[in-house]
Amino acid sequence: MTDMQTLYTAFGGTIETALNAMVIDGALPEGTSFKNVTLEPPRDPSHGDLATNAAMVLAKPAKTNPRALAEILASKLEAAPGIASAEIAGPGFINLRLDPQVWLDELQAIATLGREYGRSKMGAGTRVNVEYVSANPTGPMHMGHCRGAVVGDALSSLLEFAGHDVTREYYINDAGGQVDTLARSAHLRYREALGEDIGEIPEGYYPGEYLKPIGEYLAQELGDKYKDAPEEEWLAYFRAEAVEKMMDLIKGDLALLGIHHDVFASEAALHAAGKPDAAEAWLREHDLVYDGVLEAPKGKAPPEDWEPVELPLFRSTKFGDDQDRPIKKSDGKWTYFGADLAYHMQKAEEADELIDIWGADHAGTVKRIKAAVAALSEGKGEPTPFDVKLVQMVQLMRGGEPVKMSKRSGNFITIADMIEEVGRDVVRFTMLTRKPEAQMEFDFAKVVEASKDNPVWYVQYAHARIQSTLRKALEDEGFTPSADAIAELGKEERALIKRAAQFPREVEAAAKAREAHRIAFYLYDLATDLNAFYSLGNTDTQKRFIVKQARGISQARLFLGEAIGQVIRNGLGVLGVEAVDRM
Repeated sequence: MTDMQTLYTAFGGTIETALNAMVIDGALPEGTSFKNVTLEPPRDPSHGDLATNAAMVLAKPAKTNPRALAEILASKLEAAPGIASAEIAGPGFINLRLDPQVWLDELQAIATLGREYGRSKMGAGTRVNVEYVSANPTGPMHMGHCRGAVVGDALSSLLEFAGHDVTREYYINDAGGQVDTLARSAHLRYREALGEDIGEIPEGYYPGEYLKPIGEYLAQELGDKYKDAPEEEWLAYFRAEAVEKMMDLIKGDLALLGIHHDVFASEAALHAAGKPDAAEAWLREHDLVYDGVLEAPKGKAPPEDWEPVELPLFRSTKFGDDQDRPIKKSDGKWTYFGADLAYHMQKAEEADELIDIWGADHAGTVKRIKAAVAALSEGKGEPTPFDVKLVQMVQLMRGGEPVKMSKRSGNFITIADMIEEVGRDVVRFTMLTRKPEAQMEFDFAKVVEASKDNPVWYVQYAHARIQSTLRKALEDEGFTPSADAIAELGKEERALIKRAAQFPREVEAAAKAREAHRIAFYLYDLATDLNAFYSLGNTDTQKRFIVKQARGISQARLFLGEAIGQVIRNGLGVLGVEAVDRM
């Protein structure tokens, strides 16, 4: 390995060199693409150290059978530095066994690269806009927002770690009826702050006590100027003030989770700048918007108030949608889709790729917004890659029972409530212990258990255990980590190195799939392997990290432990979780 290439990168290069040689030899045709060639650990560790599907995926363009191609490739790989053997398995997979020194070199690489171990240049500076949270500015952050917030933030960090240029964006829905309701609710609290008995909060208003400080602020700033004034005199002002104060609250809540966005895009500003009009003009110019009449709803009688009104319709069926979609309402106001279309056009101007993190309740709009982005990026020559990640809601539990709602917030548990009780790290890691599209229960009792069944505790415990071992070795025996005797490390220790060496590959695979939870899964597996090694010392004292009469192997194991700790820290860093030294 050269230039501190990590193991999978280095041997991926070895395979590519061998395949290029096969092109020169005529075993593979000119121009053969290697993009589907993989290098990964074999499912059964007894089969070897690495496995490649190269012969399987290249046999068709080579017009031969996979086994015959594998024999040619295996002979070339066996001659490559660092490879002890290349064995053909089944119809054409190739299992590689590496020289033991390769693993020791990788252990040294972890120590040398430190915090940079696992970082990749795969993204090549691709500008990726990740939009997440984007909650209406009408209340504090609650559990309905938490999972998407963590998923979006961890994905952003992962993409940065893998070499992308990431912009974290929050879209403020500060236009429309919900912010008018917010303004009216704030005006009610303003009157209350001036001493008026407002009684029960009217139905349809926001009832949470979080609006009381806004009312008090407005009372101090304005006195009774708008106490009895008609709505048209104060609505716009109260709307702007309430949105600003709510966004301050939301930013504070997100900061508790360690989340900070680069851009806060305003829907109201989007309209004020005429972006929807510009998008419509562009789409009309390219025959992607036309004036037409929507069909009556299918499968049932049309509502009494339904009328065949001519509306501007986006040709979303051209891009796979089941019907064309209106971008304006009959009163001339923009539909949510019309504004969203213009917003994505705006984002695509500054990014090479777009990713949206949405709640699963928005699944029905994915197809149409993807169609819109595909249409709007036609002018670039090729569509802007656009992915929507849907995140399921989280069911809050306590000891198996649903959690009661928070009185302070009105009708929900806030992120601040959660973090105050269990801590930021527990919240963040737990939200990544299942695929985002899978249902999740967050049990306040279980997420703080000191148990292998609690992934966040188990991974943090593994790191703390390493740090405790390093301290104990120094304090009791004067042993410090050293690579001088790492050649004495046996098969159990090498198995740990092999798991650690997968981290750079896991980073790239997770980044390609846009799935940050893969890093949480990997860290749990690494912690499991580490704790299994610790358990060996319970029955064989010579397998312990610290063997008093064996300084060399003890320091080599401490060197290994320090490297495993570094990988855990790097992985937790991607997820935005602290690697604690004591528990």
